[in-house]
Amino acid sequence: MKPPNFVIFLTDDQGYGDLGCVGATDLKTPHLDALAASGVRFTDWYSNAPVCSPSRAALLTGRYPGHAGVRSILAGHRTATGLSPKVPTLATALKPLGYQTAMFGKWHLGAEESFRPHHHGFDEWFGFLAGCIDYYSHIFYWGMASGKEDPAHDLWENGQEIYANGQYFTEMIAERATDYVQRAAAKQQPFFLYVPFNAPHYPMHAPQKYLDRFPNLTPERRIMAAMISAVDDAVGAIVEELKKQGVYENTCIFFMSDNGPSRETRNWLDNTRTPYYGGTPGPFKGHKFSLYEGGIRVPGLMSWPARIPAGQVISEPAAAMDIFPTFLNAAGGDLSQYSVDGCDILPMLTQNAKSPHEAIFWEQGKQTALRKGNWKLVLNGQLVEEAPPEDAVHLADLKSDPGEKINLKDNHPDIAAAMKKEAERWREKIHAMK
Repeated sequence: MKPPNFVIFLTDDQGYGDLGCVGATDLKTPHLDALAASGVRFTDWYSNAPVCSPSRAALLTGRYPGHAGVRSILAGHRTATGLSPKVPTLATALKPLGYQTAMFGKWHLGAEESFRPHHHGFDEWFGFLAGCIDYYSHIFYWGMASGKEDPAHDLWENGQEIYANGQYFTEMIAERATDYVQRAAAKQQPFFLYVPFNAPHYPMHAPQKYLDRFPNLTPERRIMAAMISAVDDAVGAIVEELKKQGVYENTCIFFMSDNGPSRETRNWLDNTRTPYYGGTPGPFKGHKFSLYEGGIRVPGLMSWPARIPAGQVISEPAAAMDIFPTFLNAAGGDLSQYSVDGCDILPMLTQNAKSPHEAIFWEQGKQTALRKGNWKLVLNGQLVEEAPPEDAVHLADLKSDPGEKINLKDNHPDIAAAMKKEAERWREKIHAMK
């Protein structure tokens, strides 16, 4: 069998509940729903951080964010450092195996020249380097109000700044990615295509044609639905091109969101600066910036018709850092050459195996979290950014209480104490790294 192709779709600030196949009824995602039906939908899929940069670092390196050297959101100015080129990414690991590599979308792992995608194994790339841009002017505005950063145009193609004022960025990603599939398939060698969308991250922009699909929703929910619908169309176009080129059956496609939905005050719809509440974490508590489930449990889908049976719903816990070892092993690489924290989860998808993780850890600011089996511990848990901690120690049984509504620390003090010690020991090791 030929080595598989790999495609990763990553959305930005998309909540667990904002996907049709997960249960959303007011928005429509037919192409992503079809992707889930053709393979696996994960009910317990996690990002490795509740914010952008660390989450992306873990996905691309197979490491906990601290082990990858990216523990917090990175700045967007053009001298901002980020993920070290010394840390192998999935792209750098696949290239020696004969893979073509490309990225189209949001980078947010360093804007200074030596930290850009072409120094991380990508043969070609298109997109922006900061954390967000205006979807039409492609200008990075964040920080203007505080005076920390000046606005800057942020659109690049293979290291060269380009201008495409007025073009909707989600559609630009789709156009370039479908063109790439056509070109890559013609070379008859395997490829890795990384497609990190910036939607539905603020600013809340969408063309009228997508808004018109949801005429009866409230304004904030309508713009969220429209932005996700544009992403869904893009995914559909790229998958259709894979089929057209005859490479779909042997392409492993993975989809996830980088963290939970945003509640940031700059995520407003009008000049009142009212926080935007268009995204939903589904049944979970917490949002972006939180280590409760709503900040880190995200939609996760994987499809590989040639290897993965269709129609599966898997509830074993797994995380973004598992993609690197899973894909590398599937490509015939030698995982022993790399330092990773993730695990190969393909046996979960093809052999009904249990999760390879005994424990999964997280950190965010002063928060630390640990999941072991169905037990979930959160230390200094915050519901949203800059909120005071809800509890110093919060223990939940996710099987009976996935919404983490009941704190069981006093009911099970031995479990809480043991998990607290384990989480703090892990956190101390991260702190000790240089």
